[in-house]
Amino acid sequence: MQKLASDLAEARFLTQKTQLESRSELLDARISGASTLKNQLSQLASALGDRIRNGDLAPSAVVGNSAVAQASVLPGSVGTGSYTLEVNHLAAAQTLASKPFTAATDLVGEGQLTITFGNFNGTSTLTPDSRTPVNIAVSATDTLADVAARIRASGAGLNAYVAQTATGARLVVKGTEGAANSFEISASGASASGGTPVPGQIDYLAWSAGTDTGQRTASARDADFVFDGLPMTSGSNKVTGLPGGLVLTLTGENPGVPTSITFADKSKQITAMMGDFVTALNEITSTVNELANPKGGDLGSDPGTRALKRALAGLTTQVVMPGAAEGEPNTLADLGLAVNRDGTFRLDAARLQTTLSSNLAAAGAMFTTGLHGVYATIDNLSRAASTRGDPGSLGGSIERYTSQKTQLSEKLSDIAEQQEKLREQLAKQFTWADRNVAASQSTLSFIRNQVAMWTNAGN
Repeated sequence: MQKLASDLAEARFLTQKTQLESRSELLDARISGASTLKNQLSQLASALGDRIRNGDLAPSAVVGNSAVAQASVLPGSVGTGSYTLEVNHLAAAQTLASKPFTAATDLVGEGQLTITFGNFNGTSTLTPDSRTPVNIAVSATDTLADVAARIRASGAGLNAYVAQTATGARLVVKGTEGAANSFEISASGASASGGTPVPGQIDYLAWSAGTDTGQRTASARDADFVFDGLPMTSGSNKVTGLPGGLVLTLTGENPGVPTSITFADKSKQITAMMGDFVTALNEITSTVNELANPKGGDLGSDPGTRALKRALAGLTTQVVMPGAAEGEPNTLADLGLAVNRDGTFRLDAARLQTTLSSNLAAAGAMFTTGLHGVYATIDNLSRAASTRGDPGSLGGSIERYTSQKTQLSEKLSDIAEQQEKLREQLAKQFTWADRNVAASQSTLSFIRNQVAMWTNAGN
């Protein structure tokens, strides 16, 4: 009876469930197809961006004399032209080595060391800057090694250590590159001598340029160089703000013997990228044609897929460099991208070579991560296709199909509840009928027994 109730309840809603489940499977296929296309576009944009930022399409520069400097180019920059570089002096950091102690474990005396930053400006007098002086508290039990550790941990950007030299242990304090990072050390406190200090008195570690007796082993200095014939200075050996996003790290000096800086030729890399680009576009086109096939394609009537198909068809003639000068490449067709009659893509190697031969710099400028160019075009196409608020995009289709699937799931849930209620109702009815039949059979059996007894008694 219980199984009969279950079977009857299931049969009652079978047609509705079958229709809804079939519709749900179709929606799953449409969501999957639209998501596949959206992901293919996103992956193409991401891969292209990676190659431009960090890969073989990233702009790079070459220094003729690699001992003088190392060159790099800021992401998104377009490196063009050639320059000269002559380094007269590298930037340097001030280094102090204290008067000698016996060992690193020597006590230095109780008090306070104050480190003041500024610029000597070619004199022996420090002109302090806006930085707050750093105070190093020293206890009566602190050693030379303890003071070095306190200076390192002060957050002032100073390095400090104890060097064991031929004359004894010396506290070495080193700043950062640039004349503006000069410093002095003053001392005060319980152990200060008030006169000529000796080891064990805190002012034995004090230093100023006016009283220097050889403790300053290196002076802070700016880099001094000539870039493309123009004298320049830099507070560090890393030089930015140069043309074409060029960044130089100065490593050596070459006064009177300037070296060259040129940007690397990316024609081979552009050719290889365009071949990979065509392959990727054809993979997307193949997926579009399969899904948008009016005879059995899961997205045969989908507006987002149709919009993508139109965008791909117009990709070659789309202006991707609106600011290009007359005669410079400004479309993907100028980079050799061509469309076949069946909608697939091919690489027109001859046209690409013509562009590279006549306008290599302008062709290279099309491969940046800026507002315009090949990457921006594909990234914008990917973003537009992914917009869920646009009903004519793949993202809008996914949103719509997902909403419809949610509604179907709710309907299936409602049917499941109705089916269960019907099963319970039928089960009760069948159970009641079963009990009545059982009771009737019991009564019939009793009557038969009585009749049998009467018959036997009459005999």
